[in-house]
Amino acid sequence: MGSAADDAALEPRDYVGPVLFYTDAVIDHFTNPRNVGELAPDETDGYACIGDPACGDEMKLWIAVRDGRIARIAFKSYGCPGAISTSSMLTALADGRRLEEAAAITDDDVVNALGGIPENKKHCSLLGVRALHEAIADYETRAGQRA
Repeated sequence: MGSAADDAALEPRDYVGPVLFYTDAVIDHFTNPRNVGELAPDETDGYACIGDPACGDEMKLWIAVRDGRIARIAFKSYGCPGAISTSSMLTALADGRRLEEAAAITDDDVVNALGGIPENKKHCSLLGVRALHEAIADYETRAGQRA
């Protein structure tokens, strides 16, 4: 058994390193991500590839649009549990929504749907939202070229 000084040195209040806490929802979306994969080129109406060079995370997002709604959405993400879980949640939030509704999804919506994420991982939620906005813009550009 250690001395009282040794025990005091192990108390969390004395720990100065980063503390990571993932909610059950974050862990679930990390270990069982929704909508993983990619859409075939002939069913892709919008696409985006977003990266964060500062942390090395990258996300690719595909959407298929039918009657003004996201009929299918898929992603591939390279990154930490925060990046993967927020990407998964973003696709779950956007799936089936009208384009205007999907475009209105914010980083806060994603973070709140997960019950929060560690402060130092909040930048990860930006990947999915930015990718969704760019995929919708890509869809609109493609639709304008077809018209």
